Amino acid sequence: MIEKRIESIREKIAKKGLDGLMVSVEENRRYLSGFTGEDGQFDETAGVLFITPDRLLLATDSRYGLQAENEAPLFEVLEYPKGLAREFPEIVKKLGAGRLGFESVRMSVFLLSELEKKLEEARVSARMIPMEGMAESLRVIKSEDEIEKIKKSLACAEAAFPKTRALLSPGTSEQEAAWLMEKAMRESGADSLSFPVIAAAGANSALPHAIPGREKIGKGRPLLFDWGARVDGYCSDISRTVFMSGADDLFKRVYRTVYEAQRRAVSAIRPGVSGREVDAAARGFIEDSEFKGRFGHGLGHGVGLAVHEEPRISPLKDVILEPGMVFTVEPGIYIPGRGGVRIENMARVTEDGVEELNRLEVEAC
Repeated sequence: MIEKRIESIREKIAKKGLDGLMVSVEENRRYLSGFTGEDGQFDETAGVLFITPDRLLLATDSRYGLQAENEAPLFEVLEYPKGLAREFPEIVKKLGAGRLGFESVRMSVFLLSELEKKLEEARVSARMIPMEGMAESLRVIKSEDEIEKIKKSLACAEAAFPKTRALLSPGTSEQEAAWLMEKAMRESGADSLSFPVIAAAGANSALPHAIPGREKIGKGRPLLFDWGARVDGYCSDISRTVFMSGADDLFKRVYRTVYEAQRRAVSAIRPGVSGREVDAAARGFIEDSEFKGRFGHGLGHGVGLAVHEEPRISPLKDVILEPGMVFTVEPGIYIPGRGGVRIENMARVTEDGVEELNRLEVEAC
């Protein structure tokens, strides 16, 4: 599988008139090599791939050298004891990459400046060419193996929900609820989380990406959960909104509107349809309801090695759906000062329609 991916990247390199591509995005690095090293933070890297028509090089430091050799057998592993920037001119010279593409989405201005300065100081004649979407465009269509890994991560996340739900009661804080969900996912087999658990109670549930705090769950008030597990490198992403002791009349109407919007969007998914049309199926229903203007974000996003990746399903993107795409369907209604409801499932585009990947039923309200 990795050999086929590299072949596709080399075809793209040739079409762009490049001598090679420098891969620094963590998910792309793993996708193209098998190396699972994780970047500690934005200004740290576990390594960089260099792909040319006839060479495959993985440059890293001593922390990851042995791991890289074990996980990326197709690549020559080069350790840089003094850092990437100092070794960079010699690497470029060794590869003969006069026109070297790099992933502009993850390259800082500072690092690019450092690399170009080192090339100039070493009198290496090479140009750094910004590139976008070289590997990401391959990752949009999931293989059967990737689909199985996504299903595994989703099953792990879903198994955590009933365990967490059973431990909730009025008076439980958002932080406590988030921890219960995280703990349950770990106990269900998660390697890590797709992202920090969102548990937003009461008025805070009107914040789509609320940070769990000390707000407590109240009777009849919404508790919005957004969570996901990571297993074998692949992510899942789910949202559910629950009520302790039942919802009031307003939130019953909100909940039923969101649920129907999601059903309409899922029914619209099939190959050849625009993502805008799928978004419009949900958004149009909400706009025609009493909750007009209360659904602000896009309907969904791709999920795979990253929890947010292509395709983006929104009014702003005109992506045409293809078999093998996997993305979320997550309409929401948010009322400032009162609260919000979001229901999120994951869907896979098939040859003749759609497969919902979730097995966790949506609670009635």
